[in-house]
Amino acid sequence: MTSPPVTGPAVAPRHRGGPGPARFRPRRTPPAGTARRARRGVLAHWRQYLAISPFFLIFGAFSFFPVFYSLYLAFQRWDGMGTMQFVGLDQFRFLLDDPVFWMSIRNTLAIWVLSTVPTLFGALVLATLLHSVRRFKGFYRIALYIPNVTSIVAVAIFFGAVFSNNFGLVNAILGTVGIPPVPWLSNPWLIKLVIALLMTWMWTGYNMIIYLAGLQAIPTQIYEAAKLDGAGPVRTFFQITVPIMRPIILFTVVISTINGLQSFSEPQVLFGSNAANPNLGGPGQAGLTTLLYFYQSAFVNNDYGYGAAIVWAFFVLILVLVVVNWRLVQRGRKS
Repeated sequence: MTSPPVTGPAVAPRHRGGPGPARFRPRRTPPAGTARRARRGVLAHWRQYLAISPFFLIFGAFSFFPVFYSLYLAFQRWDGMGTMQFVGLDQFRFLLDDPVFWMSIRNTLAIWVLSTVPTLFGALVLATLLHSVRRFKGFYRIALYIPNVTSIVAVAIFFGAVFSNNFGLVNAILGTVGIPPVPWLSNPWLIKLVIALLMTWMWTGYNMIIYLAGLQAIPTQIYEAAKLDGAGPVRTFFQITVPIMRPIILFTVVISTINGLQSFSEPQVLFGSNAANPNLGGPGQAGLTTLLYFYQSAFVNNDYGYGAAIVWAFFVLILVLVVVNWRLVQRGRKS
C-alpha cells in the first residue's frame, strides 16, 4: 500500500554548484514621504533652535565676523572715518621693517618665558604637595585659585604699589636690611620681571587645579610600589609623576603659550597706558607687548589697517610656537 503524496509548497530544485532558491530582497529606496517627515522632524524642534540662537547670533556678530573683517582691513589703509584704500601687502612689508614691532615681539617672548616656566613648574609642585595633604585640602584649593578669578586691573594696581620705586612695599622691606631701593618699574629687565611675576601669581592656581585633577587619577599602587623600591619623593616626582602627567602638561603648555603671549592688560594698567600717555610699556617701552602695540597703532594712532596686520602676524607667531611646543612635548613622550 503506497502512502499518499505529500502536498506543500513547491521547492525549487538546487543545482549542484549553482545558486540556491531566489530570496526576497527588501527595497533599499526609502519609502515616499521619508524626507518630508525628516524635514518635519527638524521643524518640530524649532523652539529649541530658537532658544540657542541668541548665542550663535551674538558669536557671529561680535566674534566670527570681526575676525574675518580684520583680515580684510589688513589689506586696507583706513583711519576709521574716511574711505578705505586698498594697499595690498604694503602693511605687511612695512611690518617687517618696523623696529618697534620687533621690539614688542622680543618683549612679549621674554615675558612669556619668564612667566610660563615658573608658572607650570610651581603649579605642578603645589599640586603634588596638595595631593598629599590630608586636612584643609578644600581651603588650600580655594586660596590658591582665588588669584585667577581676581580682577586683573586690581591685581595690576596692587603690584604697581608693591613694586613702586619710591614707596613700594618690596623696597621698604629691602631697606630694613640695608639694601638700596631697586628700580623695579624703570629698569628694562626688571619691568619684564614684574609683569612676569604678576602673570605667574594669577595663573599658577589655575594650572594647579588641572594638575591636581590629573594626580587624583593616578593609582596609589604605583606610588606604593615606588616607595617599596626605595624611591624618595624627588625621584618619585621626576620619574613617576612627570611621565604619567605628560599629556596634561602638554595641555597646560599649549594653554599657557596662548595666554602668555596675549599679555595686554598687565602692562597697560601697570604703567597707566592710555591715549593721553602714548609712551606705552613704561620707560623705554620695555613692557611694550605686541597686543599693546596693536592697541597703540589702531586706537591711538587710528591706523586700523596696520593694527589688523599686526594681530594677524602675531596670530601666525602664536600658531608656530604652539606647534613647536606640541612637537617638543610629543617627542619627549615618544622617547
